Amino acid sequence: MILLALAFTAFAGAVNAQQSTHNLRELFGSRGASETRRSAAPPVARYVSETGDAFIFDRAAPQPLLKFENSSEVWVLSAQPAPRGDTIYKNELGEPVLRATKLGGMTLFTSERPGGDAAALEGRAASIQPPALISVNALFQRLVAASARASRAAQHRVSFETVDDATPATSVLVADTATVTAEAFERMARDGDRSLLSRVVRVLLAEGHKPGASLKGSDLTVTYAPGKGVAGRPSSKRIIKIIDK
Repeated sequence: MILLALAFTAFAGAVNAQQSTHNLRELFGSRGASETRRSAAPPVARYVSETGDAFIFDRAAPQPLLKFENSSEVWVLSAQPAPRGDTIYKNELGEPVLRATKLGGMTLFTSERPGGDAAALEGRAASIQPPALISVNALFQRLVAASARASRAAQHRVSFETVDDATPATSVLVADTATVTAEAFERMARDGDRSLLSRVVRVLLAEGHKPGASLKGSDLTVTYAPGKGVAGRPSSKRIIKIIDK
């Protein structure tokens, strides 16, 4: 009877230990799964860097998009694999903008912090993809607004004109091209390059096979390429590079 009691006690102890191990595994396994889900960022999310730069990163778009909250420009990025399973997102000039680790970490690279600045996930955000089309009146208002912004930055009147008639299919791209051009003017003014803007009197928005910009005399021609979506216009950085030649 004593041996039987001992055997039963040992069996009960083994069962209890197995149940405890199972319960612990369920507890910590569930917690680990929850943490994994938390580390997976939403397709469109808001981030804030250590230095306070807030931005929206949209990975739901055909091409990754980024928009800083203090700017009207939407940046088109391209994803490239990096060591340790990370992904680097670069702008059209090939400059790194973001680095995402496979564990969900995010690093933001800016001209002020070229070495990188850790960015924390704040939560979901609304898409920053442009609409399919805008009205003629809305396009006109965007051109007027871009002209006003560029004129203030250059401290003289800068007109915005379309070389080719805008269509419903190109209206959004034309408007966005005007917006990033105005953004380039404002950035140059903030950086103390207003003297370079003194020679630009007119901005010509022209349709072409690929996005770009050229400066001839007092005319800055900014080319947009229909059919490429938001990637069909140059970024403000590329426009600045042309003016700064």
